[in-house]
Amino acid sequence: MTVEQILIIGAGSGIGRGMVEYYLQQGAPVQAISRGPCPDDLKQAALSWLQVTTSVAVDQEEATEQAINRVVAQATVAQPTTIFICQGWLHDSQHGPEKTLRQLSAAQMRQSFAINVQLPAMYLKGLFTYLTKQPQAKVLVLSAKVGSITENQLGGWYSYRMSKAALNMLIKTSSIELNRYNKTAAVVSLHPGTTDTALSAPFQTNIPASQLQTTAATALRLAAVAASLRAEHSGCLLNWDGEVLPF
Repeated sequence: MTVEQILIIGAGSGIGRGMVEYYLQQGAPVQAISRGPCPDDLKQAALSWLQVTTSVAVDQEEATEQAINRVVAQATVAQPTTIFICQGWLHDSQHGPEKTLRQLSAAQMRQSFAINVQLPAMYLKGLFTYLTKQPQAKVLVLSAKVGSITENQLGGWYSYRMSKAALNMLIKTSSIELNRYNKTAAVVSLHPGTTDTALSAPFQTNIPASQLQTTAATALRLAAVAASLRAEHSGCLLNWDGEVLPF
């Protein structure tokens, strides 16, 4: 029996590492991509960890393209059937989610779009030829429910909402093109739910304990979505339980 190969891009993030740990526990060979080195406690024969340096700065485009080419070369050899892209950015020490339009800044928008849209887009571009040829290929890109224009009833969080809405459009558009070449493939954007990571840490105060998931619990739920993913789901924004969310 062929063992499914897993590729996790952004494996150094909270959810990304949770996905790595989950699939290793299931006995699946995992190819992990991260800007950081492999943690010592994860090192094992079933894990191939590739450390790359990626950036969307103009002076780093060549280096980023070379890094993505390394990822694609490894993917072509390993032939993963399930790929997770787990990159995301919401805040840092200088920037928090905007509560009002008056707080909007070009710098924050650039950072949000760079990490939440441009890097996933470049990985999809690099992997596209591989995906057109891989039967039952599945790509799940972490997005956010707040990127749904239909669901937006609260406002605020301008840069993050806009970037995730753009990411969802990237997934929808690429799914249409991919379908022309590979009717069995599926590429979706995926809302992971609120997870106890550095990204959500400043905003957990008002979150009921029952809604805050550990990275292990989130990984289990997202793996279940991946297992049930079919070609007819391609282009959708899915919730952590597999429900189709509105754009």
